[in-house]
Amino acid sequence: MERDDILAKVQEVFRDELEVEDLVLTDETTADDVEEWDSLSHVQLVVALEKAFGIKFTSREILSWDNVGDLVDCIAGKM
Repeated sequence: MERDDILAKVQEVFRDELEVEDLVLTDETTADDVEEWDSLSHVQLVVALEKAFGIKFTSREILSWDNVGDLVDCIAGKM
């Protein structure tokens, strides 16, 4: 799966979980940029992303993400 495809799928998961249909993610997007992305929704996003991609994240990986780009790179490394 190409990196752009991963980002598109991540964006789809975020839209579904956060219920924001017009949400546009970039590599630089952070939780501070998205009003609906709080600590509770972060956990829900992680679970939904694990399910969508058929992978599991470690706590260390989750804590290392500063933005969506870091998340996408992590997923790409597991594919």
